[in-house]
Amino acid sequence: MERTIFHIDANNAFLSWTAVSRLQQGEELDIRTVPAIIGGDSQTRHGIVLAKSTPAKKYGIVTGEPTVSAFRKCPSLLSFPPDYSVYRQNSDAMFAILSRFSDRIEPFSIDEGFLEYTGMEYLFGPPLEAAEKIKQTIWRELGFTVNIGISSNKFLAKMAGELEKPNKVITLFPKEIPQKMWPLPVGDLFMVGKRTVPHLQSMGIYTIGQLAAYPLDLLEKELKSYGKMLHAYANGLDNTPLNPMRRSESPKTIGNSVTLATDITDRESVQKVLLSLAERVSARLREQAFFATEIAVSIRSSDFHTYSHQIQLSQGINCTNAVYEAALQCFDLCWKKEPIRLLGIRAGKLADHAYQQLSLLEKSWDKESKADAALDQIRKKYGKNSVQRTSFLNAKPLPMKEEKTSK
Repeated sequence: MERTIFHIDANNAFLSWTAVSRLQQGEELDIRTVPAIIGGDSQTRHGIVLAKSTPAKKYGIVTGEPTVSAFRKCPSLLSFPPDYSVYRQNSDAMFAILSRFSDRIEPFSIDEGFLEYTGMEYLFGPPLEAAEKIKQTIWRELGFTVNIGISSNKFLAKMAGELEKPNKVITLFPKEIPQKMWPLPVGDLFMVGKRTVPHLQSMGIYTIGQLAAYPLDLLEKELKSYGKMLHAYANGLDNTPLNPMRRSESPKTIGNSVTLATDITDRESVQKVLLSLAERVSARLREQAFFATEIAVSIRSSDFHTYSHQIQLSQGINCTNAVYEAALQCFDLCWKKEPIRLLGIRAGKLADHAYQQLSLLEKSWDKESKADAALDQIRKKYGKNSVQRTSFLNAKPLPMKEEKTSK
């Protein structure tokens, strides 16, 4: 049976969810109908435009620009600070509705996810009919619109949802690629960042179709494994499995991420952020008596493209230095040297005991683990900031907003 995958994406999520919350509290103005943005405190990263209404787009306001610039373009612009508790409530409610239509749901971010519809036709009808039901149910019960892309793999489903917005159900099956996807500018391809576009254009690649037809060996020679991935995507190829979320008492992953107040471009700053994240992730692992045999690092670039890399470990770890070394290795393997706005570490494949498979060549973390245990006790008694690493003592702090995740 051919797979059927839905990609569901809340339209203009942060602004829509703020609008819905205000209307529920008795406000008469729907901020989606006037020039409005989600911006916030100009002293933090939220001093940029995080989301904008459709009327705001007419003034040339774009996501990521400083709020000060947005107000120059539209002095009557309304601005609202982000409210992550409201966003989480709406996200949870959306995924709860999706779970009515399939038991195989994979969140991709707070406002989008994948749904495996294969085999569900007998319950909810043909894919297009079911997608319309989902879209209408979310609008009727939650008050915001979504785009739904439909295809035979996750990548094409996501691309389908980007073809036309808002409030659309769109298919992009392999037979539709030449007509719907190949004529698009190469910059519209998922995972092609703004800094990659000029490079591809210098190679004579201006459309997704030209990328799909470009000799793979030449593309790999120029862009290494990144070129191989882009070539596969341009041809609609993606074998990524859908990993259903599991709601259980024990988390399957533990992670922390930070959105930085200013983009960082140097490895030294990255090291400090990763070390700080590693301390938090490892402390949570130890607090819940877990060991991780998989470490992943996620990166969001300044142009809002997110990607990640993960490595498997032969032994379970939960000490800070071990998590940090693995995270730094991940980072070095995947960073494309572009400015970074978000960094995250995720510990996965958790077990409640250390799985050991040591050789004489592998490093023992016994001493570090004992030191971490002592530090945990001190911080538990005297506070989290009672003990600091010397590498942080004279370091200039990087303002950031941190988010914890457990799945």
